[in-house]
Amino acid sequence: MTTSLYERLGGDEAVLRRLVDAFYDRMDRDAVYAGIRALHPPSLDGSRDKLFWYLCGWTGGEPHYVSRFGHPRLRARHLPFAIATRERDQWLDCMAAALLEAGIAPALGEELMRALAPLADWMRNRAE
Repeated sequence: MTTSLYERLGGDEAVLRRLVDAFYDRMDRDAVYAGIRALHPPSLDGSRDKLFWYLCGWTGGEPHYVSRFGHPRLRARHLPFAIATRERDQWLDCMAAALLEAGIAPALGEELMRALAPLADWMRNRAE
């Protein structure tokens, strides 16, 4: 039986909430992420909740996002936003830094990044 990412994260939603908060705090605070910050509404509260709900289910925990909104349809939901390689790379860099800030074990953080990279790449919808 395979152990889910959620279980390897401790099976605790607080870990994912800490990660999401570190991610959006960093995005809001660091000018290097201004490109992706500009794609979000002035208040990040809704974005925080949606990413948290999504990551819970995506890692193998409770499917909070699906129970609220149905299938994520991530690419379709991101089509209104100009996402090219620059934005993808900013998102991934911000997430990598948030994993460290949230205290996720380095090996698990690397595993999460390997899983998130193709997902982030799939969100690209604009030419370089």
